[in-house]
Amino acid sequence: MAAALLAWELASRYAGLPAFILPAPGAVAGRAWEAFTDGSLLLHTAVTLAEVLLGLLAGTAAAVALGYAVAKSRLFERLASPFLVASQAIPIVAIAPLLVIWFGPGMFSKALICALIVFFPVLVNTIVGVRAVPRSLHDLMRSLRARRGQILRRLEVPAALPILLGGLRIGATLSVIGAVVGELVGADKGLGFLVNAARGRYDTALVFVAVFTLILLALALYGAVALLEKKLLSWQEALL
Repeated sequence: MAAALLAWELASRYAGLPAFILPAPGAVAGRAWEAFTDGSLLLHTAVTLAEVLLGLLAGTAAAVALGYAVAKSRLFERLASPFLVASQAIPIVAIAPLLVIWFGPGMFSKALICALIVFFPVLVNTIVGVRAVPRSLHDLMRSLRARRGQILRRLEVPAALPILLGGLRIGATLSVIGAVVGELVGADKGLGFLVNAARGRYDTALVFVAVFTLILLALALYGAVALLEKKLLSWQEALL
């Protein structure tokens, strides 16, 4: 990190580039403090975080429900798979403008874009996790006269959870991308909007501030999922 900052500082000083192309680290830090003290950075970060969390929760809930249904029914898998795969063949940046046009430039369209980009990795991991449960354990639960709900709660969920949470880690970082794509297409708040506004004014230091804030946001979400994983899977450590 220190080496990267030093290289950046040297490049900004001696490469002969103007500040609107490559601002110095000190200029970016000063611009970050200015945006923080006037409240604009916190406002745009809060908007983006709200969009990300709504999209992450909605996309995860839909993916887990549909993934479980696909994992338990081969017929449903054959019917749904072509549509699921086709949905991933369309880049989110291609349909984001349509979603903003249809649902408006508000928070709903951004949360929907986040949910769509989160959906597929969580769906795939849910299917893999549920199908990874050994059949012998299912037979054991049935021999003990366990009901469908008990099998789900006591066997399938704990067994699939490690793989599901792996997909959630990916989804947590991708959700930030979804929010920014939506805000770049059309928004009046959020870090993506801040990037657009700063770019239009050639305020490159502010662009750097927004990008670094997005990185910190993605790292924080990834860390939160990692902490959740550690808490929910603490029983695994007890078995080792």
